[in-house]
Amino acid sequence: MEIYLIRHTSPLVEKGICYGQTDLDVTETFLSEASEIKAFLPSSIHHVYSSPLQRCAKLAKELFPQINIEWQNDLMELHCGSWEMQYWDDIPKPEIQPWLEDYIHTIVPGGESYLQLYQRVINRFETICANEQSIAIVAHGGVLRSILAHIADIPLKDAFSVFHLHYGAVVKIIAGTNKYSYELLHNIVPALKEQHRPSFT
Repeated sequence: MEIYLIRHTSPLVEKGICYGQTDLDVTETFLSEASEIKAFLPSSIHHVYSSPLQRCAKLAKELFPQINIEWQNDLMELHCGSWEMQYWDDIPKPEIQPWLEDYIHTIVPGGESYLQLYQRVINRFETICANEQSIAIVAHGGVLRSILAHIADIPLKDAFSVFHLHYGAVVKIIAGTNKYSYELLHNIVPALKEQHRPSFT
């Protein structure tokens, strides 16, 4: 079985702003980014699962117009609670410091921890994998890193340093007997580096 992990294209948001489950739109480069992604996807995909947030939903519909897409809330990005749409640098340091020291277990105020994201994502991934046909999952950076950490048996705290997945990244997973292998097919480094924590870190 082949599984294609696809990260959404560039979101319409200013650099330095914290966003997770905020329903951001895509930028004017959406169609060109989607066209590049299409070149790395086979015609044999039978099932598509996607985060319902529009930056993923629009891409899923563009890539797979003939497939009935299954929307899964479990594939949404980290719930950033009261930090959503705040500038990272404006979040009070005493409030954010515990999260910076242990973002795996520390729950964002009004949101969730990365471990909670991981658990809901992997529960959904294992259900999806019960299907033995070719599959595509359109989701977010945190979601796809969680899946890759799971199949590669890598500590969750190392997921960001090991898996550099830029907007529009495509990863092919091959599911074998009791093991997985993966290959990064498409991953263009953006001109403007992403920011997902305060600039002072």
